[in-house]
Amino acid sequence: IDAMGGDERLFTRFDFDQSFGTAINRFCAQAVIGLPLTPFGKGGQKRGFLPLRDSIQCFTLALENPPARAGEYRVFNQFADTYTINEVAGKVATVARRMGFRPQICAVENPRKEAEEHYYNPDHGNLMALGYTPTHNLDTEIAIALGDLTVHAERIRFAQDAVAPDIRWDGTRRRSRPIADAPRPITRGPSSLGALGMPQVLHDKA
Repeated sequence: IDAMGGDERLFTRFDFDQSFGTAINRFCAQAVIGLPLTPFGKGGQKRGFLPLRDSIQCFTLALENPPARAGEYRVFNQFADTYTINEVAGKVATVARRMGFRPQICAVENPRKEAEEHYYNPDHGNLMALGYTPTHNLDTEIAIALGDLTVHAERIRFAQDAVAPDIRWDGTRRRSRPIADAPRPITRGPSSLGALGMPQVLHDKA
């Protein structure tokens, strides 16, 4: 990513819609246009997060350190740390406030059929033993994403309808309502598309 040198011809997609976007992308997009950040349900689901630049580091370490025994099976879970969805929303809100935004958090009904909380305790010891060192913490990566998205705020605002989920896992279509009163309504925009041509700096590992 650093080698791209800000060349927009090399930018990839930044999805923040309900179908392809990740929670952290959605939160960052919401923050830059003044919408409340919307965790689904209780927000207790936990995931592992990794800067995309570190994914290459992890692959390189695995390739340069082959198994000691032929046929040995090794598992490398690529993540720097784990956070609940609520913790991610809180981090995005904190970093955004430092950058002059005024985000609020408003949980909405979970459109999915999934456990609101679950056991999640992955191990990344194999990578750490090979020398994996995270390049940035999550706050730094969030700040990078917010800075990149700020210049595209009008494009995000045009597609803001994409952040309000209406595809439900029971096969119906209905907008998720705020669990508590939202600071601001999520208004219906003119487009349901939610992708920008942007450098993808973060991804979550399910």
